[in-house]
Amino acid sequence: MRGLADEARIRRFMRELGRAARRPARIYLTGGATAVLSHWRDSTIDIALKLVPEDDLLLRAIPELKESLQINVELAAPSDFIPVQDGWEDRSRFIVQEGPLTFYDYDLIAQALSKIERGHAHDLEDVREMIQRGLVQPSSLRKTFAAIEPRLYRYPAVDPASFRRAVEDVLRSQRH
Repeated sequence: MRGLADEARIRRFMRELGRAARRPARIYLTGGATAVLSHWRDSTIDIALKLVPEDDLLLRAIPELKESLQINVELAAPSDFIPVQDGWEDRSRFIVQEGPLTFYDYDLIAQALSKIERGHAHDLEDVREMIQRGLVQPSSLRKTFAAIEPRLYRYPAVDPASFRRAVEDVLRSQRH
C-alpha cells in the first residue's frame, strides 16, 4: 500500500522526475498537491498532474517513481472534467525548476471550479482555503464560470444547472 504524499515526498517526486527528463517540459500540479505545497493540507492521497508536452520517457518514469517513492500519481487536470478558459498556462503559478522540467500549480481558478463541480467536502474546503488565502477571487470564479458555461455541453457528465448552483452556493457562503 502506498503512503500519503506529504510535501517532502512531492518535492522528491519533482526532483526525481526532473532527473529523468532529457528535454524541457512543463508539469502542472493540481488538486491535493497544490494544497500541500500551498500549506493548507499536510498530505494528499495522490499527485495529480498534467504533462506538456507529453513525453514517453517521462510517462515511463512515473510508474517507476510511484513504486520507489511509494506514492500515487494520477495524470489528471481540471480540463479533463470541465472546460477551462484559454490562457490557463499563463495563469498557472510557478513552483520550481527541476532539471529541464518546470513545475507549476495548474490555474487556480480552473482548479477551484473543477473542485466545486466535484462537490466533495474536502474539495469544497480547498476552494474555501483558496478564497480565504486570496489565491482565488470570488468575482473571478463567477466570471470564469460564465465564460466556460456555454462549453459545458462537451462534458456530458456535468449538469450545468447543478454546477451553476454549486458555484453560487460557494460564493454565497464566502460572504458570510
